[in-house]
Amino acid sequence: MHHPLDSAVATAAALVALAFSLWTFDGWLARRRRHDLAWSVALGMFALAAGALAAGAQGGWSGPVFRAFYLLGAIVNVPVLALGTVYLLAGVRRGDQAALVVAMFGAFAAGVVVTARFTAPLPRDQLAQGSRVFEPLPRVLAATGSAGGAIVIFAGAALSAWRVRRSGAPGRLMWSNGLIAAGTLILGGSGTLNSVFGAMTAFATTLLAGIVVIFAGFLAAAGDRPGRSGSIPPAEPWRPATVPGQPVRADIGPSRSQPTSASPAGAASGLRPSR
Repeated sequence: MHHPLDSAVATAAALVALAFSLWTFDGWLARRRRHDLAWSVALGMFALAAGALAAGAQGGWSGPVFRAFYLLGAIVNVPVLALGTVYLLAGVRRGDQAALVVAMFGAFAAGVVVTARFTAPLPRDQLAQGSRVFEPLPRVLAATGSAGGAIVIFAGAALSAWRVRRSGAPGRLMWSNGLIAAGTLILGGSGTLNSVFGAMTAFATTLLAGIVVIFAGFLAAAGDRPGRSGSIPPAEPWRPATVPGQPVRADIGPSRSQPTSASPAGAASGLRPSR
């Protein structure tokens, strides 16, 4: 059974996430700010997860498609998103330490999800819940990654608000982390939507809405970032060099009262070889 609406919404979410990922990656190329790189990777994972959702909705769910969706959409994307918050608020040193932890967690989770066996047949025409088809360890990793990453993001939003209130830090940091936290909350609301819509419709809808809100937070963090093709300042007007003790001439070029090298007098006054 095909789900054209779910596939269309998931495809739109994948394209939006891909476009946003390229935008933040361009920001990293221009400024080399590591939170831009972390956010571009997180959005790339969102795009791949949405692509897997679209493939499952259109062509039916298979083991590899569901594993890719579960790994990228339920386990590792929120920790990588939270890594950008750490870089933005805690600096490069602590961000690099957090990046090592996230990389180890992601590598371990990838190995677990790829090798985990299914405890029940995987339905082809609907999005299965991990608790019904997976062993406990992948589900524990999903809960740990999502909850841990969300805590970091919400703590970053609270810290940004406290900094703005206490020390007059730029308000865009508060808005940035607040929007990212709101987008994360929207992504986590798919469980509530499952009781109203089908599972795939809920995930596709929340994925698209959450990505848009999260990217709005990225725009707030970028602030007045200059483009890569910024305007070139006008050149300074040319002025003749001056010699100390001599007045500056207003005219440019040879004076009519002085001979030039093109006149006979100028040729006669040229350098003569020394004897």
